[in-house]
Amino acid sequence: MAHIMIIDDDIYISDMLNEALQNEGYTVSRAYSGTEALLILGQQTPDLILLDLMLPGLSGEELLPKLKNIPVIVVSAKGNIADKVGLLLGGASDYLTKPFDISELLARIAVQLRKSAQAGGSAPLTYKGLTLNPDTRIVHTEEHEIHLTRTEYAILKLLMLNPEQVVAKLTILEQISADTPDCTEDSLKIHIHNLRKKLRAALGTEYISAVWGIGFILRAES
Repeated sequence: MAHIMIIDDDIYISDMLNEALQNEGYTVSRAYSGTEALLILGQQTPDLILLDLMLPGLSGEELLPKLKNIPVIVVSAKGNIADKVGLLLGGASDYLTKPFDISELLARIAVQLRKSAQAGGSAPLTYKGLTLNPDTRIVHTEEHEIHLTRTEYAILKLLMLNPEQVVAKLTILEQISADTPDCTEDSLKIHIHNLRKKLRAALGTEYISAVWGIGFILRAES
């Protein structure tokens, strides 16, 4: 499922959006300022961003030009037509004025994600020096390409879509089954062991940790 980033300093609205999006099955990350958003975007690439304009520090208007190759829906209390036109011409994919109906927002999100999928290209996934390109299926650091098996690639892609979140073993097996139908719960341990070894050799630290009795998490050790 798609990964959506909420950039809004209003905790009530952020919590409401987070709950609604997770209920729809989306993966969600959040930032409460423009500066924090840039830090997070340096580590991960969402499929779509919900952007408020009146943010502390770096405003939404200042942040928008920095959001390249990601659909952005501006969600703001600013309802002036000139503001809307300027932002749409400046790179926003859509604009929704607060207060809004959540069902309308969900529909607009679905439309933008569909447009992005039809465009044919997928944005690279990044996490702390590691990049995975879904179009070329190449995984690399700044200096080296990491050669993975088909199963290792599928596991890493799923973990990079859910960075710093525990992904259950059964979820991994279910999500990668289309690409690797021969992967079993027993062989999964071997594939992840080999994947961890390759990442450790390329990056010099552990990137995947086991959560006993549950599954695995992509979280780089400092």
